[in-house]
Formats: sequence, C-alpha cells, structure tokens
Amino acid sequence: MDFLVKFTGSVNDFMYTYILIILLIGIGLFYTIGTKFVQFRLLPDGFKAMLEKGSKDENGKKKVSSFQALMISTASRVGTGNIAGIATAIATGGPGAVFWMWLMAIIGGASAFAESTLAQVYKVKDKNGTFRGGPSYYMEKALGMRWMGVLFSILLIICFAYGFNGLQSYNMSSALQYYFKDYVNTNIPMIVSIVLGLVLAAITAWVIWGGAHRIGFVSSVMVPVMASIYILMSVIVTVINIKELPAIFSMIFESAFNFRAMAGGFAGSAIVIGIKRGLFSNEAGMGSAPNASASADVSHPVQQGLVQVISVFIDTLLICTSTAMLLFCSGVEGQSGVLDGIPFVQAAISANVGEWGIHFITVSIFAFAFSSLIGNYFYAESNILFIKDSKLLLNLFRVTCLMAVFLGALADFDLAWNVADITMGLMAIVNIVAIFLLRKTVFKTLKDYEIQKKEGKDPVFCEENIGLTDTVWTKEEAIKKM
Repeated sequence: MDFLVKFTGSVNDFMYTYILIILLIGIGLFYTIGTKFVQFRLLPDGFKAMLEKGSKDENGKKKVSSFQALMISTASRVGTGNIAGIATAIATGGPGAVFWMWLMAIIGGASAFAESTLAQVYKVKDKNGTFRGGPSYYMEKALGMRWMGVLFSILLIICFAYGFNGLQSYNMSSALQYYFKDYVNTNIPMIVSIVLGLVLAAITAWVIWGGAHRIGFVSSVMVPVMASIYILMSVIVTVINIKELPAIFSMIFESAFNFRAMAGGFAGSAIVIGIKRGLFSNEAGMGSAPNASASADVSHPVQQGLVQVISVFIDTLLICTSTAMLLFCSGVEGQSGVLDGIPFVQAAISANVGEWGIHFITVSIFAFAFSSLIGNYFYAESNILFIKDSKLLLNLFRVTCLMAVFLGALADFDLAWNVADITMGLMAIVNIVAIFLLRKTVFKTLKDYEIQKKEGKDPVFCEENIGLTDTVWTKEEAIKKM
C-alpha cells in the first residue's frame, strides 16, 4: 500500500507541476481574452437563463431545466472536496492555496463557458426525448474522433463513478470518527463502514434507477438548501471574527506569493496545491460539468454556458471560501498528515462555536457527499451510454457504482486523493485539447448570441447560423422555440 501511495503521489506531482498548470491557466486565459471576459461581461444573462422555467415535451413530460442542470453540475462540484479538500490544501500548501483556488475559479469560468456551450451545440436526443452530451459527444461529432471520445469516457467513468464516489464514501465514514472512542484501534471502523456503505448504496440505487428527472429533482432541492445553510454558518463565524479579516487576507496573499517557499519545494507549494484543489473543486475545463449542461432544454447554447460559469463561482468563490474562513477564524493550525481533512475542519468549527458545530459539519459532510455521489453518477451514466447504448450494460454499470459506494468507505485517504487527482488530470488534458481545437465554434456561437441580443431578440439558436449540420438545433426546432 505504501508503494502505491508513493508511486501515485509521484505521478500526481509530476502531472500537476509540469503539465496541467500550464494547460489549465493557458486555456482559461485564452478563452477569457478571446471571449472578452464573458464570465463577467454576460454573467447577468446567466442568472436570467437560470431562473427560466423548464418546458415540457410533446407528451407533457417535464424537460430538464437550466436550473436543474446547474444543480446537477453543482451537486457534483459541491462535495466533500469543498470541506475536506480545502482543509487539506491549507494544511499542506498553506493559506496561500486559497488565493490560487480563487484565481482558478475566475480564469476557469471562461473554460467552463466554452466546454458547456460546446456540449449544448453537439448534444443528442435519446429515444426517451432526453438530451445528453458532453466532451465525448463533441469529440465524436465535431472532431470526428470517436476514439478520443471513448478514451475520455473511460477516464471519466474511472474518475467519477469509482474514484470520486469512493472518496465521498470514505469522507463520510471518517466524519464519524469523532463519535467513537478508540475508533482506530477497534473493529468499529469496519462495522461503521459496512453499515454506512449499505445505507448509502440503497439510497443511491433508489435515486439512480429513477432516471435523470429524479436526479435533477433531488439535486435542485438538496444543493440550494445545504449550500445556503453552510454559507450562512460561515458568514456568522466571519462576522463574529470580523476584526481578524485584515490579518487573514494579509496572510493569504503573503503565503500565495512566498517565492522562497516555492523554491524549497514547488510541488508542495501553495500555487500547486491551490490549483490542484481548485480544479478538483470547481472542475472548470475538466470536462465533467458539460455532461450536465447538455441535458438542459434552452433556446441557445450560450445560455447554459453562462449558467455553468455561475456554478464555478458558487463552488469556489462562495463555498470553498466559506470553509477557508471557518478554518482561519478558528485559530487552529492544520498540519499535513497530523491534522488535516475533516478532523481539521471539526477542530476548527469546535473552536469557533463549540461542540455542536462538529455535529453541523458532520451533517454537512453527509449532505455534500451524497449530492456529489448523485451528480458524479449522472456524468458517468452519460458516458456509458456514449460507449454503448445498452440497457444490460447500463444496469451492470449501476451495480458496480453501488459497489464502489459501498467499498469506498474503506479506502485509504492518500491513495484515494492520488488516484482521483491522476484520472482527473488525464481527463482535463484530453478535454483541453478538444475545446481548443473547437475554439471557432465557441466564438461563432457566442457571436450569434450577441448579434441577436443587439437586435433586441430573445436569442434562439439554429445550426445554419454558424454553418453547422447534423445537430439537434435544426431550423424546425428553432421555429418551435421562437
């Protein structure tokens, strides 16, 4: 086990230190400049699209709304990484890691816009009338590279259905350590893991066999409630400690640009840790959120692209910052391998508001992790169907997903993080190549949207507008949406 942890850790460090930092920042800046800061300039349009009510199909069945698609993607983004991941980042890379997470969200908003817009342009409609799509679909339909789409799908399935979901289960299990004396030195961990794994698998089965609409409904209810309560707690703690804010922000910026510390070990510096955890958290450019974006029924692809920018900002600028403030205001110092992850958060919240805060964090961990399980599954299912649209294969896949949820509670913390980071990094590399190659389609689609806005129209997309064929955005469909 130690060998696996060291090996995956080395691969992980190399990938993020020498490859992904350049690619992620590069593609984010490319689309930020190329779209003239679309993530800020047209953000009000994103809020408007988010609030529009979903439509119904010919049979009166509700389609996935823009808001529901947003909540599915946010459900996946807003997981235990927003709590345990941020605590680990601060304990390992120092307070400066928070700054680099903020920067990744701001720059990454443009990448999220591009990939989600492409997912909408090249989405498909299945036999049930439900839209699905994502990077695998635009790799095949736009680039003519099905092999690339299959590769991406396999990486995503490993990463989300097994890696990330196993990690969510583990974090839920570790959140219970506080409630048992001598937790590590007894058989309690195994018993707790078995019971928790069975319960989680049962609830997850009920949701995923209910289809996209049940997933969308659960996400659209759970995510806003849990996120709002968590942010409110952070605001209360921050207000109580408002005199400490100048010192906290000074600490963050000083640590972020501590070049002496970087020279001593760049792979473990605030910049690398911050970018790594920022990507893990907001997923911008990684190619995961487009799988949810494609399911929304909107009148123009740009609308959902803008909505996904909101999801990135919610995840990092709001929720991750909330965790950071809870930690910094506590006065408790984290230390990698000694006090990090969930125990660090529990110690911090206890110092802030007392022992009852620990129970609040435990509930938050469970809510965040479960919503993430559902969102992650949604992504993986879309990619299984891309590889082969088979009911038998889909049901077998669902069973293996439940097994991953059950067994995940027993996973090693370091190994789980490393495997999740590696597969996520490989996904990001493949997706970044694709969205760069399809840059003209992104720019043309955005231009079409803005031209219609200037003409005073409510933008409606038609494939002919940008010279495309063989998409769901036919002239007939465009007329229906007018």
